Amino acid sequence: MSEKKTRSKKSKVIIAFSRRKEARARAYATIGNGNIYINGYPIDLVKPSYIKELILEPIYITSLAKNLISSYDININVKGGGFSGQAQAARSALAKVLVKASNSDLLKKLYLEYDRYLLVDDVRQVEPKKFLGPKARARFQTSYRG
Repeated sequence: MSEKKTRSKKSKVIIAFSRRKEARARAYATIGNGNIYINGYPIDLVKPSYIKELILEPIYITSLAKNLISSYDININVKGGGFSGQAQAARSALAKVLVKASNSDLLKKLYLEYDRYLLVDDVRQVEPKKFLGPKARARFQTSYRG
């Protein structure tokens, strides 16, 4: 006979969602030791280093976020897009989950003053390619001399 495992202690999970270009990021914050994971891997394994710094930017802005992050474990799942779009989506999801966890308008105000796209998704998308050209706006070169 198999027994179902039950959690004796319900842990509160805070969820935030963010988008950038074709990338989609979901951040889950649970009570923990301050570990941050991207797609199941520790944030320290993210290369190149400037992408890691971009993702961790919401933590470096204020000391309130640094104190808050030490009491939560954050898992960020990112899919779609390129590595730069994924990094920007993960950055935004991290900032949103920190604002939800803190329940303070001060942190939200600081993020909005620093960079609005930390809390508001950037809705710009790549314009689709049109016919009669190689890209969306560019047209093939024509020769008028015969």
